[in-house]
Amino acid sequence: MALLERLEQIVLELRQIPAQVESILEVQERYVEQLAHEFEETQDFIFIGRGINFPIALEGALKLKEISYIHAEGYPAGEMKHGPIALLDAKVPVVAIAMPGLVFEKVLSNAQEAKARDARLIGVTPMDDHEAQEVFDDLLPVPEVEELLSPLLTVIPLQFLAYHIAARRGLDVDQPRNLAKSVTVE
Repeated sequence: MALLERLEQIVLELRQIPAQVESILEVQERYVEQLAHEFEETQDFIFIGRGINFPIALEGALKLKEISYIHAEGYPAGEMKHGPIALLDAKVPVVAIAMPGLVFEKVLSNAQEAKARDARLIGVTPMDDHEAQEVFDDLLPVPEVEELLSPLLTVIPLQFLAYHIAARRGLDVDQPRNLAKSVTVE
């Protein structure tokens, strides 16, 4: 595909993002709320992603820490063998962002390593992806989009998850403790 055609395709998909966001909001909130019940007492979470979705793994961990006060860390999925894997067991859920693109198969492989250590796997994956359905215990599906645009969608279920876990724990999600509401620059 020529560069101009690729850019045109990305622009076309970008125009569809608002409708896709709405569909995620409509479909997932009740499901994520129910899923959050299972993590009310959880002490630790690990979030993994690769490539363009690694920062989204960091954001998911940050949101969970900020409003639910659960210890959560984000890691590049390829670094699982260098530390985080030692922490995994049935009490430490792993949230993996696995969207089609250059690193999809690698993220699935990293997720399977976590599953082999009894970690509960939650996958942010494309809707109706049969391979992902076999790997993950729970799915937070999002529409399949161009890899460069996927963070716009993959962040939404992670924010829902953090919100609903905090709400389930009886915490004030609008007034998290110890967080500055503004940033001052000196």
